[in-house]
Amino acid sequence: MPSHVLITGGAGFIGSHVADRLLARGYRVRVLDALLPQVHGPDAVRPDYLHPEIDLQVGDVRDARAVRDALDGIDAVFHFAARVGVGQSMYRVDDYIDHNTRGTAVLMEALMAHPMERLVVASSMSIYGEGRYRCTDGSFTDRACRADAQLRAGRWEPLGPDDLPLMPVPTPEDKAPVLSSVYALSKFDQEVMALVLGRAYGIPTTALRFFNVYGERQALSNPYTGVLAIFASRLLNDRAPLVFEDGEQRRDFVSVHDVAEACLLALEHPAAVGEAFNIGSGDSISVRAIAERVAVALGRDIAPEITGRFRSGDIRHCFADTSKARQRLGFTAQVRLEDGVSRLAEWLATQPAEDRVPEAAEELRLRGLSA
Repeated sequence: MPSHVLITGGAGFIGSHVADRLLARGYRVRVLDALLPQVHGPDAVRPDYLHPEIDLQVGDVRDARAVRDALDGIDAVFHFAARVGVGQSMYRVDDYIDHNTRGTAVLMEALMAHPMERLVVASSMSIYGEGRYRCTDGSFTDRACRADAQLRAGRWEPLGPDDLPLMPVPTPEDKAPVLSSVYALSKFDQEVMALVLGRAYGIPTTALRFFNVYGERQALSNPYTGVLAIFASRLLNDRAPLVFEDGEQRRDFVSVHDVAEACLLALEHPAAVGEAFNIGSGDSISVRAIAERVAVALGRDIAPEITGRFRSGDIRHCFADTSKARQRLGFTAQVRLEDGVSRLAEWLATQPAEDRVPEAAEELRLRGLSA
């Protein structure tokens, strides 16, 4: 069993919660993090929430020397370092591929010379594109898509090959990837690269496909972070959350506390090796409804603004089939959405939030990536 764990990107939202859980279980923890200003602010200092027992090494996962130094004495790695954001990835292509794909390549080359007892890599539900759908004849399709002309006409729901409606169903791990953004492409690169090289070099490797993770420590001034944090940032500035399309697109929101538990199971469970797992709640809710819940939790009587606009790379419905994680890892999400949102609201009440959503939205509009 490993005892000294490195978390790349571990000063961020998910990584810091995993670090806390590891420390509570008796592991020693080191973090390698570049403290990017978009996430950590312009001062790029050690976050207050980072546990004092964590050995923080400030460095970039693309820097081979920094990675080698961070791996000294380590016997397991969580690889979370990545640029995050579907919309931004569509115009900062080099940045996303450089951080996510090349950064993973640098880490994997270092691990070839420094094999680990376990590697856990953060993947994403974004690799699925649209989720799985049931057709009117009872069959399933993994290739649902929405043409640009359809979206411009305000027809949001994917249609089957016979132009009949489709019913969204939970998406399992065997659903074929449909990479609809550069971010999705880079996360698929990270997942496949880690699993392929892990097998080749005898590094027991697991990929966790996170769905929409929410909770304390999300970067509230980052307009490309999780949607709950984006909505909260708007509401804390007494502005309406901006909801694309008609707001009825469905997502799976999972608490960061459940995600941290899933990460420990992946680290410790033999059945995790060589596999990819969905990590979600297994439930779905519309984006409009989650915006309304966040407003209530924050005590703001502000309805979401349904824009009727769309963004390139967005998908309509995707929520997790979590049966594989339940059967192989014993993972089931425990935090109910209402409890998790209430806990998030308590933390949000103590946080400043700069609303940078209009700036990000205008960037997408000017580049023709939203309409």
